[in-house]
Amino acid sequence: MIALSLAEIASVVGGQTHDIPDASVQVTGQVVRDSREVEPGSLFVAFVGERVDGHDFAADVVAAGAVAVLASRPVGVPAIVVDDVLLALGALARHVVARLGATLVALTGSAGKTSTKDLIAQVLRTKAPTVFTPGSLNNEIGLPLTALSATEETRFLVLEMGARGIGHIRYLADLTPPKIGLVLNVGTAHIGEFGGREQIAQAKGELVECLPEDGTAVLNADDPLVRAMASRTKARVLLFGESDEADVRAENVRLTGNGQPSFSLHTPTGCSEVTMRLYGEHHVSNALAAAAVAHELGMSADEIATALSEAGSLSRWRMEVTERPDGVTVVNDAYNANPESMRAALRALAAMGKGRRTWAVLGQMAELGDEALAEHDAVGRLAVRLNVSKLVAVGGREASWLQLGAYNEGSWGEESVHVSDAQSAVDLLRSQLRPGDVVLVKASRSVGLERVAQALVEGTEGEVAVR
Repeated sequence: MIALSLAEIASVVGGQTHDIPDASVQVTGQVVRDSREVEPGSLFVAFVGERVDGHDFAADVVAAGAVAVLASRPVGVPAIVVDDVLLALGALARHVVARLGATLVALTGSAGKTSTKDLIAQVLRTKAPTVFTPGSLNNEIGLPLTALSATEETRFLVLEMGARGIGHIRYLADLTPPKIGLVLNVGTAHIGEFGGREQIAQAKGELVECLPEDGTAVLNADDPLVRAMASRTKARVLLFGESDEADVRAENVRLTGNGQPSFSLHTPTGCSEVTMRLYGEHHVSNALAAAAVAHELGMSADEIATALSEAGSLSRWRMEVTERPDGVTVVNDAYNANPESMRAALRALAAMGKGRRTWAVLGQMAELGDEALAEHDAVGRLAVRLNVSKLVAVGGREASWLQLGAYNEGSWGEESVHVSDAQSAVDLLRSQLRPGDVVLVKASRSVGLERVAQALVEGTEGEVAVR
């Protein structure tokens, strides 16, 4: 974070100083909420959670070098006490961002946010110092903490914004006002909470409504609900996609023998060839979104193509490919799942597994509401249509719908099976995997199927802890 005195922070957040002998002392380290991340010069933010109260660690973090604690009550060590720690954190982020000389890029969408954010960051940091959201910390806590990690040297700040309701993105954009706003897609993720795709589009479009007149809205030309957001912004609109009308587009899209996308990148200033290190054709759209942002920030087509071709996966459990010594390929995409990302992962599996035996180890897609039965059934049917060799549905009722969809599509006998938990899936796979097989593991985060992938990669014989 840029250096700020405790007195200035207290003024910004509307807090009272307690047990601070010298309010001119500066916070020179990171603002953190995890006591294990404290370093000399840090500011520790004490949140009260369901199981852990950050205030209980106040003495420990100060002993470890924290300058003070941002708290909701006095804690016996240097502290800035506020009525609402979350609102205070947001106010501090807003203040720091206003003092930065960085260009803020914000992105949202139903699927692909984290992968696209990672691509944008990897492309932009070839041009200038870039700070970006780690993992998927895209909510009202993670976003301000990311913004506060920027320094005077930061030139690009790339922030992923998530939403679980109307008004969420507007709140985040108010904390960190973006110059460039990117909307990837409108799908069915969290449709059970929103109530429908139109409501999801309403929520995602708040991002472009918050852009300034001299800003840029980067919109997916291939998604009608996203493209329609052009009417909701006063900023300039830049389209990306495979549509002929896209300003930044892909032509001659194909997959390598390993399932890695390759295409011709066309921008308003030129064209260049891209062959990605990531797996799956769905990454073409993510790459185009990143290319559009980079073009807007002055990079040439050749510079963008080179950076995209060199970019890898920065976040865990997202199409994370491991080749075992026995020739089995394990694809760990178990961080999260929705119907769009599940279909994309299955298509990637089919491309990667040409001429090989393929396994889809799938679990529940959460928060689909009334659409849950139809969507799980459709994914099971798609696995059959893509000629996936073996479907292993893991978990309870929703997983049984996956297997039922496959069965109704014509997958009988041992081609599809429903097992109760992750350990059962591991036991089945260990007994039946053969050299050369390709295994995809994917489900919503709450299912914890990453443990299946980890057990297969590590080759451990111990039990899998199932959440």
